[in-house]
Amino acid sequence: MAELAHIVFYVRNLAQSLAFYRDAVGLQVVGSVFNGRATVLSGGRSHHELLLIELGDAPGPLAGRRLGLYHTGWKVGNSLDELRAVKARLESLDIEIEGMSDHTVSQSLYLSDPDGNEVELFVDDPAVDWRHDRSWLAAPVKPLEL
Repeated sequence: MAELAHIVFYVRNLAQSLAFYRDAVGLQVVGSVFNGRATVLSGGRSHHELLLIELGDAPGPLAGRRLGLYHTGWKVGNSLDELRAVKARLESLDIEIEGMSDHTVSQSLYLSDPDGNEVELFVDDPAVDWRHDRSWLAAPVKPLEL
C-alpha cells in the first residue's frame, strides 16, 4: 500500500516560503540541502514531508524549471525487496523508470504519470536513524542499483 510521504515544491524565494510553511503551517526545519538552495521540513512523522527548492529569478542549474510542484513522494514499503517488487511491477506494466537514486535515508524510483508529473516511489533505509542523526542531509545522492 502506498502512503503519501512528501511533496517537493520549486519556489521563487526560499526565505519567504520557509517562513510560511514553518510559521503558518507549523512544520519544523530539519535542515538545509543543495548548498543552501533548499530546506527540508517535517511535521515529525517522517524525515521530511516537504522539501522547498529555491529557483529564484537568476539562470542556473535549475533554469527552465517552473515554480510549483516538482514531485510527489510515495512510500511503497519498508525494504529494498519491496522496492524491487514495485520495480518489477512497473516493468511488467511497461512503465518507464526514469531514474533510480540512493538518498542515504531512502532509496527511490522516479517515473512520470500520464500528464508528465514526476512521481517518486521509495522505501526508507531502516539503518538510518533520521530522528537523531541528520548527517543524511549532507550525503550526496548516489545511483541506485536494484
